[in-house]
Amino acid sequence: MSETNIVQKKPYVMEMEPGEYWWCQCGLSAEQPFCDGSHKGTDFAPVKAGIAEKKTVAWCGCKRTGKPPFCDGTHSSL
Repeated sequence: MSETNIVQKKPYVMEMEPGEYWWCQCGLSAEQPFCDGSHKGTDFAPVKAGIAEKKTVAWCGCKRTGKPPFCDGTHSSL
């Protein structure tokens, strides 16, 4: 499997409304942290995340988290 593209070594902390979101796993999307279809032709696919209520979310920015799509602090060791 290919390695993901590290977009940034910190999370995307965002206030999110309830809904369904597709997190970019490959790191190639121009719509970070969300998928824009740039993964086509790679070994990666977006990760679906459902947000049930309005809240602040830390989306992984380094694309190496062990708990996709959310930040688990892995970026601090890159």
